[in-house]
Amino acid sequence: MAVQITDASFEQDVLQSDKLTLVDFWAEWCGPCKMMNPVIEKLATEYEGKVSITKMDIDVNPETPTNFSIRGIPTIVMFKDGKEVHRVVGAVTEGKLREQIEVALNKN
Repeated sequence: MAVQITDASFEQDVLQSDKLTLVDFWAEWCGPCKMMNPVIEKLATEYEGKVSITKMDIDVNPETPTNFSIRGIPTIVMFKDGKEVHRVVGAVTEGKLREQIEVALNKN
């Protein structure tokens, strides 16, 4: 299951994480975000222990999305060693997102 994170927990949960961390920036009112939710949850189960998959509600946590220039949602950002390594804007297929996770996992 994807972990809900906040502005307050972002530093520890994402930037200080020792594994690839995917952050799904979303909002309750966003239709494409709702479409992506089952994909995010499935991948969270599939990659458990290898990739930390998290979700951040941008309406409740406005600071972090602003700091990372999140302009549209859903936006999925992958972080490794405290740095952004990949960004996906908009709804994408499960296969495409899985492919992008694999690429990010294998980046040095």
